[in-house]
Amino acid sequence: EPSQTSKVTKYLSSFSKKPKSQTAELRAVVIFEAETEKADAKVRWQRDAKDITVSDKYTIIAEGNKHSLTINNAGPEDVAEYAVIAGTSKVKFELKIRDAEAKAPAKAQPAAPAAVESPTDAAPPVGAPSVTPPATEHPAGSPAVPAKASDANESHHSDTRQDLTGLFTDKPQSGEVNTGENITFVAKVCAESLLKKPTVRWFKGKWMDLASKSGKHLQLKELYDRNSKVYTFEMHIIGAKPNFAGAYRCEVTSRDKFDSCNFDLIVHDARTADGFDIRTAFRRTSTDAGDDSGELDFSGLLKKSSFLKSGQRMVQTNTEPEVDVWEILHKAPPSEYEKIAFQYGITDLRGMLKRLKKMKKEEKKSAAFLKKLDPAYQIEKGHKIKLQIEVANPDAEVKWLKNGQEIQKTGRYIFESIGNKRFLTINNCSLSDDAAYTCVVGDEKSFTELFVKEPPVVIVRNLEDQMCEVSEEGAREKDGVELTRDESFKYRFKKDGCKHMLIINEVSKEDCGHYRVKTNGGQSVAELMVQEKELEVYQSIADLTVKAKDQAVFKCEVSDENVKGIWYKNGVEVKPDARTHITHIGRIHKLTIDDVRPNDEGDYTFVPEGYAFNLSAKLNFLEVKIDYVPRQDPPKIHLDYTGQTADSTILVVAGNKLRLDVPITGDPAPTVVWTKTGKDKSKMAPGEGKKEPSFLWTLKDGEVLSDAGGHVHVESTKGHCIFTIEGAERQDEGVYSVIVRNPAGEDTADINVKVVDVPDPPQAPRILSVGEDSCIVQWDPPLFDGGQPVLGYVLERKKTKSYRWMRLNFDPYKDTTYEAKRMIEGMTYEMRVYAVNSIGMSRPSPASQPFVPVAPSSEPIGLCVDDISDTTVSLKWRTPERVGSASIEGYGVEYCIEGSDEWIPAFKGLTERTSVVIRDLPTGEKMQFRVRAYNVAGPSPAATLPHAITVREIMQRPKIWLPRNLRQTLMKKVGETINVVIPFQGKPRPMVTWMKNGEPLDPKQVSVRNSDTDSIFFIRKTERSDSGVYELKVQIENVEDKASVTIQVVDLPGPPQNLKLMDVWGFNVALEWKPPKDDGNCDITGYTIQKADKKTMEWYTVYEQYRRTNCVVSDLIMGNEYMFRVFSMNVVGLSPEPCTSKNSAYIQKTGMEYKPPSYKQHDFSEAPKFTHPLVNRSVIAGYNATLSCSVRGIPKPKITWYKNKMDISNEAKYRMFSKQGILTLEIRKPCPFDGGVYTCKAVNASGEDVVECKLEVRRKYLNPKYLSLHS
Repeated sequence: EPSQTSKVTKYLSSFSKKPKSQTAELRAVVIFEAETEKADAKVRWQRDAKDITVSDKYTIIAEGNKHSLTINNAGPEDVAEYAVIAGTSKVKFELKIRDAEAKAPAKAQPAAPAAVESPTDAAPPVGAPSVTPPATEHPAGSPAVPAKASDANESHHSDTRQDLTGLFTDKPQSGEVNTGENITFVAKVCAESLLKKPTVRWFKGKWMDLASKSGKHLQLKELYDRNSKVYTFEMHIIGAKPNFAGAYRCEVTSRDKFDSCNFDLIVHDARTADGFDIRTAFRRTSTDAGDDSGELDFSGLLKKSSFLKSGQRMVQTNTEPEVDVWEILHKAPPSEYEKIAFQYGITDLRGMLKRLKKMKKEEKKSAAFLKKLDPAYQIEKGHKIKLQIEVANPDAEVKWLKNGQEIQKTGRYIFESIGNKRFLTINNCSLSDDAAYTCVVGDEKSFTELFVKEPPVVIVRNLEDQMCEVSEEGAREKDGVELTRDESFKYRFKKDGCKHMLIINEVSKEDCGHYRVKTNGGQSVAELMVQEKELEVYQSIADLTVKAKDQAVFKCEVSDENVKGIWYKNGVEVKPDARTHITHIGRIHKLTIDDVRPNDEGDYTFVPEGYAFNLSAKLNFLEVKIDYVPRQDPPKIHLDYTGQTADSTILVVAGNKLRLDVPITGDPAPTVVWTKTGKDKSKMAPGEGKKEPSFLWTLKDGEVLSDAGGHVHVESTKGHCIFTIEGAERQDEGVYSVIVRNPAGEDTADINVKVVDVPDPPQAPRILSVGEDSCIVQWDPPLFDGGQPVLGYVLERKKTKSYRWMRLNFDPYKDTTYEAKRMIEGMTYEMRVYAVNSIGMSRPSPASQPFVPVAPSSEPIGLCVDDISDTTVSLKWRTPERVGSASIEGYGVEYCIEGSDEWIPAFKGLTERTSVVIRDLPTGEKMQFRVRAYNVAGPSPAATLPHAITVREIMQRPKIWLPRNLRQTLMKKVGETINVVIPFQGKPRPMVTWMKNGEPLDPKQVSVRNSDTDSIFFIRKTERSDSGVYELKVQIENVEDKASVTIQVVDLPGPPQNLKLMDVWGFNVALEWKPPKDDGNCDITGYTIQKADKKTMEWYTVYEQYRRTNCVVSDLIMGNEYMFRVFSMNVVGLSPEPCTSKNSAYIQKTGMEYKPPSYKQHDFSEAPKFTHPLVNRSVIAGYNATLSCSVRGIPKPKITWYKNKMDISNEAKYRMFSKQGILTLEIRKPCPFDGGVYTCKAVNASGEDVVECKLEVRRKYLNPKYLSLHS
């Protein structure tokens, strides 16, 4: 079978809205609508591949990018296949007539629910999968080729999860595609039973929403068939890449209904099949039928191709890297064209030259922009950013768009225009400002993207070390590998506002370790320690003595109610039966034996599951027998040891029960006497043997005759004498003697009982020293070791602000000095200690004094000599680079004589300053100095001078550093203060002298204060007499330096002199005057001339800052008489008094006739124009809604409102307002029927204007009982 080549063409559609197939009634009017991407696109309509022209039957309308075809009086003859063509895109659709369906069986097959561009002459390849992606849009005039897919056996595996259940009527199926090819996944949803339009979301993996990834390689489409009420959702993957492979998910929701479907995409690398004919990849771009028309499209040569051969999928990849032959030809000289064409297999040289000629044309430069926006900008959240462009025309108007919507000027958006530059400033950027921005100048645009970066997440509260307990039962593994979150949900993450928690379920010993939380602003570490959980016994089982036919109940209580246990009798597990009952209620475990028999006697034990200890008790069966034959046998105590050896010592743990069961014989039954002494008889002195016993217990025939202790119980059975101590204490320790007597004799035995306990708590530990993250702690052994040697100690630490103690060691530490590590510097801690012996662990010791792990700071930096004299040295330095968590308490300064190793403190204590003067040093000695910083951890490394210095003052020439502002004349107004500081240098301290104009200063008028480095010249209130030249002289022996300061004290000037009226003519007057006698000690800068009508005497300024002493006053009013005055002016201001003219000037009247000018009446009329349009709105039913716009027009236009082109001016449901050009339409409590297109029309004599919007009214809510009725 010959191989079939499947080639995928990659292009962009010219349509944004496509016409859909329709089924109409007989003789109805049918309208097909389409929308193009470009407003100026040329559109052709066809019927059965023939162009349609405008006639009585067909009406074609084109408005901008909206196009429609209307078929009037549709009949059976109109049943055909139609198409619309725009550019290189062609969309096919059909028209059906219901009455004509039976009459036209020979017509084409029914089309898809939505009009889909598909070929009529291309059949699917052999072996295509049963579920084929729908045909996609193809260029007009070329056959559409389906997306590449493997055969049915390979690509369509059965998936039981994708049964047709839920909302989907057709689920997307898994598919395979070659790299660079296209594939489409289709999902269909039937909306007959849905109350709301379904919403579909496509995901890759678990969480990646593909709606935000739409673009060059991914397109999401939605179609709806009104007849079948089926929604079709398509996901087109264009130019597949290897990283597109993986698991995908499609979710559909409609109100409270939900459904989802999983499918996979496999992307294969393409390979080129052997024997591939390069000529099959040639295709011409023209739609004409001629073989030589149009240009050859060589892009097929540069793309990877796939083939089907012999029913099997064969893929071949070009091993050479992709090359752009047109880029090579574009850069190559014409002489190389033929060689390159032969190399890459191009045979149509004429078509190649045509395409190269078009590529050679240079792109037209932007006429509107001199500088465009950068491709992208990045800013942190909360910061400000300024976008800048430069336009060619300084008067050009600029519009800024955000995601295609025009930006309105607000407090956050600021527009600026400076010359050719235009700025958009965005203040306090938020995540909503992360968008695409466009600057529009005329028909040209400049695009950019703004990325708003989230600020780093800072950890404000660090993790705390944790310790938990786990039982033996809790330590689990699965094949030796720790359980993961996906397998057993061992780890759970919880977020509560800013708090983030990690919850570990079923903690085991393997969970010990360090846990770290990281953010983009920091990290925090904490340690988790796990120890075994101890089971506490609240109530132990007790021995029982039960008569025949009675009930025996063993009862115990433990701390964990979830712990199970097993009962044993003499080592054999007890099984429940008709007489034996085992119960477990909460923390209480019971073993009940009904109708006790002799064989029930024995030792009973309860063993908790998962714990290495048990609880034991004995059941004694009491049987009364009467022996009628009197016998007399001497009593005998049957013990394995006697009281005279060390083996007779019995150890009992404090708090536990001590039970001594002594076998005895004798007839008649002997009387048992128990006594207790404080010491072992073997260790008593010879004279202590007859000491009275401290306690005495006597039994006869099983009854207690005397009892000396409340918690001590003595009982006797046949052949046994039992001595029991409930909850042994330290005072119960001693030697217990048992004496048995009867008429035949007596016998005695001694038992040494030693009570052992946990040790006493140690004393509060002491912190010997601290480091950067460690400390050394020491403590004393406990006063009482509990009767057993101390095996070691356990230490715990905690932060002072925390209530959780963390254990530092799990194995007992034998020494009494311990170095604790892995602490946080600067955090306050406390320590406590437990003592451990073979019995257990003591109570904790008192906590230590709080301490802070700190390290000494680094050495001070920049140590240098600031000054030196015969007996003093001045040093200065800077704070250390690393201070640490503890603040610096001060600095210590030391010195030593060169050649000596003895460092002497320069002063007592520490100084907080970073400079110091060391006094009383020996003159002429060479000395070395060092400085150390001190904190709570101790001194830092020392900072030392690089070499020793000699204590001797260095001669320095006197030099005056005159400030720059004093090198010019210092001008002050009368009454102001003069405060002049002039620094100088010189050693030893120079002598300072001030002179004024060569004479000494008057101390009553001038104050002078001198220091080692400067001189202060001060005059509290200046007068004009203080003007002059002041000279400063500094002198050391015969060397001196001088500097002079010129001071000028200025005041207001006097008035001008002798103001005269020199001439009067027409409306003009000539004035002349002389300068003032007193110029205020500075130059006259000008004059102010004023005039006044003699009738009102209101003065008006004619000239200001006038520099001459004569002027002409013009534009005077005839018939008026004027007076004049002049003020003089200097840098201080105007003279206090003016100089006024003695005579007045009268302006004579002349015969003149006034002719008013004529003006042309201006036409202010203006046609109406809406300055702010109506905006589409979506409101909730039951709440008043308003639609607003603004209009401008002269005269005031008449306003009319329409709904769906119907006048609503007189309807009571609507209220219209008009104020200052702002038009408002109020809709009272709208319902869903009030939705539609609202139009506002403004009309005056100059014209009219119209604006409209769409209003959507949503239902408020739906009563739940209606939902139940509906379901």
